[in-house]
Parts: sequence; structure tokens; C-alpha cells
Amino acid sequence: MKTMIKAIAVGLICASPASAEDPAITFDYDGTFEDATFAVEDAIVSKGLVIDYRSRTGDMLERTRADVGSDVTIFDAADVFLFCSAVVSRQVMEADPANIVYCPYSIYVADQAGKVTIGFPNYPDGPMQAVEDLLTEIVEEATSF
Repeated sequence: MKTMIKAIAVGLICASPASAEDPAITFDYDGTFEDATFAVEDAIVSKGLVIDYRSRTGDMLERTRADVGSDVTIFDAADVFLFCSAVVSRQVMEADPANIVYCPYSIYVADQAGKVTIGFPNYPDGPMQAVEDLLTEIVEEATSF
């Protein structure tokens, strides 16, 4: 029942429904990559969180494309924001110290042929739902204008 409710809620906010097999929960963004990255950064900071690192994953993949023998451009642009929440991290790690493996948390923004997507990992059921809830709040703020 919990998984069904979660899938319906995610679907209602313009996301692809998530199942246990989906590696990411994704949201379409109606705007440019630059606007989406600004909105995500702003939404993270507005929660009082600090961005530890912004990975320019799309740039790296394009820069190394020829070096690894590929002629495929995967993304027009893609960045991953890494950050943590002391409150949520303590909550999930007090429930199970092994949840440290999921920290820091990440939200990505990707542009593929003009389609901008924002997403984050689909965490396991249980205590990690608190992280999914936080990331969903952040992405909902970033995608509402």
C-alpha cells in the first residue's frame, strides 16, 4: 500500500512513477538546463542545506568521450548536486548505521536533446523514506514557478 501511495504521489507531481526496480525518481522540468540548475541550487540552499559539491558530469563525459573510444554524446548538459542534512542523516543512521552508504544525498539535472530532467536515487523502503521525502520537497520547490 505504501509503495502504491508513493507512486501515485510522485506521478501527480509530473514524475515518472517509481518502483523498486527504478534507479531514479525523475521529474520533467519545463525550462532550460541553466534555469533548472539554478532552481535546484536555490531550493537546496533555501532548506538551510550546504551543497558540498557540484559534479559537472555531463562536461566530464563529453570531455573524455574520444579518449574512451566513443562517439556518443549522452547529455547536452548534466550536473549532480551533492549535499547532506544533519537532521535527516541522524534520523536514518540512528535507525540503521549502514545507511551511511547513502550519504551524501544527490539530485541531478540533465538535458538530453532539449528535454530537461531533475531526479534523485530511489532509496529502499524504511528509514530512507525520510531522505526521499526531503529530496522530493526540494525538487517540487525547484519545479514550481
